[in-house]
Amino acid sequence: MSVVASSAAGVSASLLSSSPSSSSRPLPHQNRAYRSLTSPAASRGGSRRRRRLQVHAARTESTGVSVGFRAPQFELPEPLTGRVWTLDDFEVYPALLVMFICNHCPFVKHLKKDIAKLTSFYMEKGLASVAISSNSIVTHPQDGPDFMAEEAKLFKYSFPYLYDESQEVAKAFQAVCTPEFYLFKKDGRRPFELFYHGQFDDSRPSSNAPVTGRDLSRAIDCALSRQELPFVPKPSVGCSIKWHP
Repeated sequence: MSVVASSAAGVSASLLSSSPSSSSRPLPHQNRAYRSLTSPAASRGGSRRRRRLQVHAARTESTGVSVGFRAPQFELPEPLTGRVWTLDDFEVYPALLVMFICNHCPFVKHLKKDIAKLTSFYMEKGLASVAISSNSIVTHPQDGPDFMAEEAKLFKYSFPYLYDESQEVAKAFQAVCTPEFYLFKKDGRRPFELFYHGQFDDSRPSSNAPVTGRDLSRAIDCALSRQELPFVPKPSVGCSIKWHP
């Protein structure tokens, strides 16, 4: 399926939380900071009891796009529900997180539970989120739509997990790895513009660093509160997107 401009008007009923409103009362979690599923102390204790996971997958870093890059239009199916989603479905939100992930990549597996928790937390605060899998199922059938639907149910994703069969959407975003995180924000009727393109945190499958979501959560906090990003983003590191042979 190729990238197309959508003319969808409004937002249909979705897996996302209710649309934010400037006159609405703060949500119960409005003043809470995001906390990882695993505290650093617990992770340090657990690392002594577990054998370190050795990851031999090729490492690829996110590159390319710059702050201000406009979110490309897309029209992609969600295997879990059969619904087709477009960029316009998220127009009423002040910020949009687009994640390129997949089922099999060890770098994604390392973060899946915390990705699910972090996105659920911030969607209650007004963030819109969507994940996209663009891997070729010719070379990696385990990343196909049926398995994507199973993953979405297993990890209870609160965001739509979309299938980019043609890989045109990945190319439009200039995505190169999984996981790869794009945080866009918008002002009023202006298009979504890139605010943050970087890593989830410093943790990797073969490291002892705990998964905290620190980098991405700090960026989301700034985007939602209309503050400048106070740090230089580090690139996301993961498996390369598996292009069609």
